Amino acid sequence: MAKHSARAEDEAAAAGENAAPGADPAPVAEAAANAAPQANAEPGTAALVAEFKDKLLRTLAEMENLRKRTAREVADAELRGITAFARDMLGVADNMRRALDAVTPDVRNSGQAAVASLIDGVELTERELLKALEKNRVRQFAPQGEKFDPNLHQAIFEVPDASVPAGHVVQVVQPGYMIGERVLRPALVGVSKGGPKAAPSGPAGNDNVKAPVQES
Repeated sequence: MAKHSARAEDEAAAAGENAAPGADPAPVAEAAANAAPQANAEPGTAALVAEFKDKLLRTLAEMENLRKRTAREVADAELRGITAFARDMLGVADNMRRALDAVTPDVRNSGQAAVASLIDGVELTERELLKALEKNRVRQFAPQGEKFDPNLHQAIFEVPDASVPAGHVVQVVQPGYMIGERVLRPALVGVSKGGPKAAPSGPAGNDNVKAPVQES
């Protein structure tokens, strides 16, 4: 009985201390001490979060760059794979064009159904061939009237045409072809020689204003 009484007294005393207004502040101080390191850790936690965020953004940027680089490498590999075949097909396209250019207006307008059907068939085949090449990123270009570009054109002769500024394409002997962004075959062209140069504009865009003559 004595033990039970002592336990009851202890429990009552503990309950009284918890309910009393002047309760012992030791538990509160201990809780504050335990919370203090957490409060002090908040700046470090924010820095850690910022560090992880920076690493995540860098990783995402590297992954995006890797994806783009891989896509370019795959596209270049595909183009390299069809370059030889595309070059061989250019000879077929050239022969079709030569055959069509060899047809004189008299033959074309002869009214013979067989001749007209043959010409139409060759023209249709040429168009389909060019479409097939374009589908595989092989594009034809004919730089008639453009300024000569040694990266795209190959000059095989010069034309003394005074009506065209010098250094411009006046005749396309053979069209060029691009594969992707690269030149598959440069265009064979004739370039103007000795033509007029572009006249400098006068003040306020007035081309009729003459430059002043310097006195000797």
